[in-house]
Amino acid sequence: MKARGFTLIEVLVALVIVAISLAAGVKAAGALTANAARLRNVSAAQWCAENQLTELRLSKQFPGVGEAAFACEQLGQSYSGKLLIKPTPNPNFRRVDASVSDEDGLPQLTITTVMGRY
Repeated sequence: MKARGFTLIEVLVALVIVAISLAAGVKAAGALTANAARLRNVSAAQWCAENQLTELRLSKQFPGVGEAAFACEQLGQSYSGKLLIKPTPNPNFRRVDASVSDEDGLPQLTITTVMGRY
């Protein structure tokens, strides 16, 4: 009677296939985690920038040309930002750029809007 079963090479091939599948799964999970963290940071930075632009609009004053720094905390993290106000060809409007960076100084996003004279 002949012995039945898998050879050593067949078992090793099966283990290699399983290992490659698991490695791909771990890599995909890591990418999803990194993307979720990036989305969290960008969303919080966007809230900071939008809050500054809204505050500027609610002041009902025509912004002067120049730069202003601001700080913000969202979701337990600190962000720093800069409002850059530039003139436009029409003197009744100003271009406002709100740039936000994380704690390490890495830029997260910039929001640009145009504000009119009230």
